[in-house]
Amino acid sequence: MRLLALAFTFTVGIAAAQEPKKNPFRDGTGKGVSESDATKPDPTQATKPDPVKNPPKVLRASEAGVGKLIPDVAFTDLAGKAGKLSDVKSEKLTIVAFTNTTCPLCKKYSPVLARIEKEYAAKGVSFLFVNPTATDKPDSSAFAGRYVHDTDGKLTAAFGATSTTEVIVLDAARTVVYRGAVDDQYGLGYSLDAARNKYLTAALDDALAGKLPTIAATTAPGCALEPDAAKAPAVAMTYHARIERIVQANCVECHRAGGVGPFSLDTYEDVVSHKGAIKKVVDTGTMPPWFAVHAKVEHSPFANDRSLTPTDKKDLLAFLSGDMKKGDPADAPLPRKYESGWLIGKPDATFQLPKPVAIKAEGTMPYQHIKVETDFEEDRWVQALEVQPTAREVTHHVLVFATPKGARVGGEAAGFFAVYVPGNNSLIYPDGYAKKLPKGATLHFQMHYTPNGKATTDQTKIGMVFAKQAPRHEVFVAGISNHQFTIPAGDENYRVEAKIPVPFDAKVLALFPHAHLRGKAAKYEIKTPDGKTTTLLDVPRYDFNWQLQYRFTDPVTAPRGSSISYTAWYDNSDKNPANPDPKKAVRWGPQTYEEMHLGYLEFVLDRK
Repeated sequence: MRLLALAFTFTVGIAAAQEPKKNPFRDGTGKGVSESDATKPDPTQATKPDPVKNPPKVLRASEAGVGKLIPDVAFTDLAGKAGKLSDVKSEKLTIVAFTNTTCPLCKKYSPVLARIEKEYAAKGVSFLFVNPTATDKPDSSAFAGRYVHDTDGKLTAAFGATSTTEVIVLDAARTVVYRGAVDDQYGLGYSLDAARNKYLTAALDDALAGKLPTIAATTAPGCALEPDAAKAPAVAMTYHARIERIVQANCVECHRAGGVGPFSLDTYEDVVSHKGAIKKVVDTGTMPPWFAVHAKVEHSPFANDRSLTPTDKKDLLAFLSGDMKKGDPADAPLPRKYESGWLIGKPDATFQLPKPVAIKAEGTMPYQHIKVETDFEEDRWVQALEVQPTAREVTHHVLVFATPKGARVGGEAAGFFAVYVPGNNSLIYPDGYAKKLPKGATLHFQMHYTPNGKATTDQTKIGMVFAKQAPRHEVFVAGISNHQFTIPAGDENYRVEAKIPVPFDAKVLALFPHAHLRGKAAKYEIKTPDGKTTTLLDVPRYDFNWQLQYRFTDPVTAPRGSSISYTAWYDNSDKNPANPDPKKAVRWGPQTYEEMHLGYLEFVLDRK
């Protein structure tokens, strides 16, 4: 497998030892043409799951209801003791596990749930077992937690439960932290000797550590449920019960004290004070920033889809146009914590530029290339990465390359180790996935600063969280690029494309389109050996200020013999208000007044 990885590295420039004199991806396929318009089908996965033997599927968290408040439903357990869901305030986390005594998968998962219940009890995690089948004969003997036979369907409706094996994790404020499968050991039509992905315990570990779960939602194979939505109590349309959670999930990552946003949205007063601005950007779709075409499918194919769900958007706009009731403070979510400003949690190791870089007040600055040595005597597997400039207001982007001792870093088309661009400065991989940091590696920081009228300094740093053990899946990054183009002056829709071969079976995790001020649109496509071409990502409105990553909920299979193409469109006309000079032809170059055709893709190979 290592030899195959090295072969692919050479082909696409993942971590080339020397910068090539010309783009190694061009095999006569890279070209630039003027085009009036482009056909852009909806993005879809390259493969479809088996409808019978269907394991848990990762879902976009907001579509699955993660982050929402669950109404305070009253119930009576099998022991005859009355209770309410608000009882969870006495626990750090509460797992509401749907189960019964007739579904075969519930029977298989009973001992698994019992083990998890016992293991996490001392960590402040409690269980509430809910049997949603009215005609069932409940049996709570396997469990220590409270067991409710939900004969009237109110609890099932309140949670919107989808199957008899679904588990929902609540924090002390009754906010959904995780919902989905326990793991992937059992499913309809299959059984494994051991689970490959322990979704529930991984989410519990993240939540107990104060982090958002890396995977916060999946489907849950089991006997399907159809709860009566009319039986679910309504959640008050107030700031504390509804709107604060929408803002927290979609805005405060940037709009908070110490964040990169121009103002804070941490409080009710902040939201009310900026209601006009919020209404405008939400209504136009400018915020939250997300530019991919939405596929006409039930779920977004992207786990990090930043766009508001239709329901969240409707409720937020209605609140801002209405009476904006603050509501009961008891309904408020727990505050989001950012430990020392790190989105990845406390790093195991940090590296910083050796001295501050002076950024002038005006004009432009050439790229700064700065080396930082690591001192690890053995390879490290990195599960989470975050790049933090100290002067974000003038830092356009940062690429970090990790090269073995004595090697030279490749050009932009070589795959990066870590990246910072507005809206994307951290990478967090689930258990079993990691990037290798070679022993004694040198970190090469490529810094791009854009003076903003005020002189300052920057001393960027990178934080890393290491995997506890060697991963099953090794993560790589490749760049698809075409340097041989000239965008004519005045051309408003110039197309440039390139493609790379896939010499062995791989899976694509994420896509990162990149262009400069004339960038207009971008598209990735995969052509499989059977001749079928599928669009992986379509960005019809590229925004230079928000160079986002697009991370798939399920990795896209790229079979051996496939090819992946990256096409970008550019507007070099006076109709582009960001165009530095529409009277000038444009070629490849590192500065923003020049252009780049560069589509990164992150992929994974299984380690043997």
